[in-house]
Amino acid sequence: MIKDITHSIFDRPLTILPPDGMESILFAMGCFWGAERLFWEKENVYLTAVGYSGGEIVNPSYEQVCTGNTGHAEVVSVIFDPSIVSLETLLTIFWEGHNPTQGMRQGNDIGSQYRSAIYTCSPQQHKIAQQTKLQYQAKLTAAGLAQITTEIRPAETFYFAESYHQQYLAKNPNGYCGLGGTGVLLAG
Repeated sequence: MIKDITHSIFDRPLTILPPDGMESILFAMGCFWGAERLFWEKENVYLTAVGYSGGEIVNPSYEQVCTGNTGHAEVVSVIFDPSIVSLETLLTIFWEGHNPTQGMRQGNDIGSQYRSAIYTCSPQQHKIAQQTKLQYQAKLTAAGLAQITTEIRPAETFYFAESYHQQYLAKNPNGYCGLGGTGVLLAG
């Protein structure tokens, strides 16, 4: 059961609720293995977990999500203390860590489950996500790149992925990671 799983990097229960003063947010950047690693490597992130969100099926399996028929995206849940790690910092990792202009894919991973999305957990997060989207679009446009296709909306239910997907690239250092950014920086 996922409720008994401990995060292999942070040594905390995976299903812990955000402690007082902390926030959570969901990011979809394509395959969740590499996306999770980007966030667990960020100093002072409290907890990460991979799962599914944004669709209609209750408690979907990986096999169901892979069909592209559930409406869910592969997502990373990030719990953080905004007084230590700003949301803007996490959004910079998000925008620069993948190509948000590819629609229903990331690189060779094709399907709605690999779309770019930010599922926010508060109106303030939503506002900041929209602001950074506009800022990053200006940078992409100046670099001659396409329009951002990232979905930004309030978070719905987060369903944990199976235990073998959690911190997959820590357990399998040579595992597949198809993430690749555009090379365009949000700041600078």
